[in-house]
Amino acid sequence: MTAWLHIVGIGEDGLDGLTPATRTVVEAAEIIVGGERHHKLSDNLSAERIAWPSPFDAMIDTLQDHRGRRVVVLVTGDPLWFSVGARIGRTIPSEQIVFHPQLSAFQLASALMGWSIADVETLTVHGRPVEQMIAFIQPDQRLLILTTGAETPRQIAKFLSERGFGESRMTVLAAMGGENQERFDGLANSWNHVVPAFNTLAVECVAAPDAALLPRVPGLEDALFQSDGTMTKQEVRAVTVAKLMPMRGALLWDIGTGCGSVAVEWMRAARYARAIGIEPRADRRAMAAANALALGTPKLEILDGEAPAVLHGLEAPDAIFIGGGLSEAVFDAAWSALKPLGRLVANAVTLESETILIGLQKTHGGQLVKLAIQRAEPIGSYQGWRPQMPVTQWSLIKR
Repeated sequence: MTAWLHIVGIGEDGLDGLTPATRTVVEAAEIIVGGERHHKLSDNLSAERIAWPSPFDAMIDTLQDHRGRRVVVLVTGDPLWFSVGARIGRTIPSEQIVFHPQLSAFQLASALMGWSIADVETLTVHGRPVEQMIAFIQPDQRLLILTTGAETPRQIAKFLSERGFGESRMTVLAAMGGENQERFDGLANSWNHVVPAFNTLAVECVAAPDAALLPRVPGLEDALFQSDGTMTKQEVRAVTVAKLMPMRGALLWDIGTGCGSVAVEWMRAARYARAIGIEPRADRRAMAAANALALGTPKLEILDGEAPAVLHGLEAPDAIFIGGGLSEAVFDAAWSALKPLGRLVANAVTLESETILIGLQKTHGGQLVKLAIQRAEPIGSYQGWRPQMPVTQWSLIKR
């Protein structure tokens, strides 16, 4: 099948920055689709102009309507790196598209900062919740962030300062590679620059001695979560999430999510990991939402309802955690929905729930373990071991 759609990356130097072959494609276009900025960068061409449709999902229909004509979509930088090329390529077959990459904002920013791009975290909060960058705030980490607008650097400076990273060095880069290139430098705790709306942010994280340490491996301190005390505790949570095996883009059902601690840790542990938390109590749903924002997983989806009824019609998960509301009916509904090679983990603290797990393990196999945690706590002027309630944990993989 002949390619009819060209997706072209363009920089601040406009048509002059394109290779001769790519420039010829753009100049020969009958229709050019892009944002206002992209059209200005190519304003001396006579092709019919189409702006990004609203809502953006209408883009595919707009493109399909012009199949058979010479169509060019202009984007910023690399069309397949945090750009619309990937979205379009998921719907229109790849053999119908030719991609023309340009230097990305990350590559330009790395060169200007003198940073090895292999040694930095590349993130985007463009059109997405800014809070999702919080999960990447760690000592000595370098971040390159595609922002949403002029206010994004100030928001990120606030996140850094609140977590003890106020001395982090921040640089905003705008119009990179063009005649109007600008650079703004400062520290998070004193950031007060007014910057252009279209910008890329570089952050070099510097931790104070009392900075919050939020690793992406599971096992965050219990005190970091808002909770009514009913939650999967730190050590058990670490084991639980490890057995759920977070993977890039994978979906978790967290049944009986409570304050959301397992779902939040799952999403932090792997890029683009997703989770649906199911919780019938409104106060706990509110805590889960607050924890998701505070710990960098704002896309946690929280549903009001009880399993198994609420599970009907949900997207099939890659992993399931049953932390509350355990019953054979809940397991049956969850297990039937779980994808092949999906992981299921169920924790029980009551004798009744433990009995259910023992029966299920006899039927379905899997690993049954008892987790008994003790923490050293003050006893007068001394310390002693204070046991937590033991947890019976059942885990298995669907094959």
